[in-house]
Amino acid sequence: MKIRKILKEGFDEEGTPDMKYYSFDWDDNIAVMPTKIVLLDEEGNEVGMSTEDFAEYRTEIGKEPFEYEGHTITGFAEDAFRYFRTLGDKQFIVDSMTAKPGPAWDDFVEAINNGSIFSIVTARGHHPNTLKEACYNYIVSNHNGIDSNELVKNLEKYRDLADEEQLSKKDMIREYLDMCRFYPVSYGEGSATNPEEGKIKALKEFIQYVRDLSQHIHKKAFLKNKVSNNFVIPSIGFSDDDPRNVEKVKSHFDQEPDNILKTYSTAGGVKKLQN
Repeated sequence: MKIRKILKEGFDEEGTPDMKYYSFDWDDNIAVMPTKIVLLDEEGNEVGMSTEDFAEYRTEIGKEPFEYEGHTITGFAEDAFRYFRTLGDKQFIVDSMTAKPGPAWDDFVEAINNGSIFSIVTARGHHPNTLKEACYNYIVSNHNGIDSNELVKNLEKYRDLADEEQLSKKDMIREYLDMCRFYPVSYGEGSATNPEEGKIKALKEFIQYVRDLSQHIHKKAFLKNKVSNNFVIPSIGFSDDDPRNVEKVKSHFDQEPDNILKTYSTAGGVKKLQN
């Protein structure tokens, strides 16, 4: 894997890279979006369902009719996830700015302000660049606790560590987001109704990326006498509000040797480490 030259990570109290990485589900985790999945009732009417409710009902849809907000739901409407795919890219940018913060928002702000590498792993099927653009808008507008100046200050530390010339604020933010990873797992052929396997695949890729990147960072820091020769094992915190995703991800990676992924549930709006 080719690693870009620029180095970015969080810093510990001694001013050295802390090897702490983040991975986030989007809906009802980072942000509570107004976007709806479209279902059908027994009379053939389209009924919108929030992503939070969908996490609860998704295994029931199309099996047995059930009551939802005064409607008897019989199944999915045609193109039920129309607003969660590339057709809804423009609306996603708008909705992200009006969405309420989710239970992982503070961690998201921490990751960005520290200049830490993060990934977005979502069941949505937007183009990856759409997710990146939403994050860029959050940063440049200093949205709800995000501090673009704090981010740039930390990015400048990395550039100094790597003996790289300083860039403009805009270019530095763009390069930072290019280093982060965006995985809309139903983009293309992926499934939004059963995203667990897609999320596991994305997290596998991100974990390997993190391992390679952290080794590269440590090597740079060591050569500049910034750290000892004792390599610090990186860690990744992944949060998701859907209990099925959390269970599947934790079950899979707990079996991996030298697992560096810590899984957090944000179901019900409360963040809990899954032991």
